[in-house]
Amino acid sequence: MAFVIMMSAIAVFAWTAGKLGVASLKDHRLAMRIGMSAAFLFVGIDHLVTPERYLAMMPPFVPFHPEVIFFTGLCEIAGAVGLLWPRFTRIAALMLALYAVAVFPANIHNAIYGLSVEGLPQSSTYYWIRLFFQPLIIVWALYAGGIIGRHSATAPSQPV
Repeated sequence: MAFVIMMSAIAVFAWTAGKLGVASLKDHRLAMRIGMSAAFLFVGIDHLVTPERYLAMMPPFVPFHPEVIFFTGLCEIAGAVGLLWPRFTRIAALMLALYAVAVFPANIHNAIYGLSVEGLPQSSTYYWIRLFFQPLIIVWALYAGGIIGRHSATAPSQPV
């Protein structure tokens, strides 16, 4: 949920800046991409800097936990950059949507078995509620990247 709150808050800030006259931010999809990019960049860096926080989230059926955490951090950072690079916006959006699908089993694992990691919520209710935000992240990526929704065939707006 914190991810969605961060993503939404930054998107609203970018959209508001556009409404206040920052011409390059007038496109709401660009504002959504900026919010999503910032959130994925933050989380991706966190995967690389504090991988131990993510070890407890890994389902037992996933092999090579440290390597997977490192790889997912790189994927999040690459997706964050790609969202704001017009040439790669659509593919980055699609890959981040697929990424959100791929990590869903780990989110289910956390909801069922709980999580005890310093700095993260301890309540299992939080992780059950968080499951319902995963589809929002997927749709957000696809819409912000111009893959779904009206005018999806047009190229995304240029970044700032």
